[in-house]
Amino acid sequence: MAQSKSGRQSAVPESIAGSAGYAVSQQKRKLIEQGFGWAKSIGGMRQVMVSGLKKVDQMFVLTMAAYNLVRMRTLGQLRALQPQ
Repeated sequence: MAQSKSGRQSAVPESIAGSAGYAVSQQKRKLIEQGFGWAKSIGGMRQVMVSGLKKVDQMFVLTMAAYNLVRMRTLGQLRALQPQ
């Protein structure tokens, strides 16, 4: 759960929001959300064209595999740029 900073009372107490573990949790949460956002915007998972749980599951697995390949390409490019 993210801490609300819009002036209203947050569901996350300040003692928890200030911890190092909470900061790491928020970073990992962003990584997870990026994958689902990519699947919806680019991977076609916002409105699937198949019916049935098995087919949708197969489409989701294929879409997330494609996302992982895209990430691997990007990570490979970043690694190639690093001095050794």
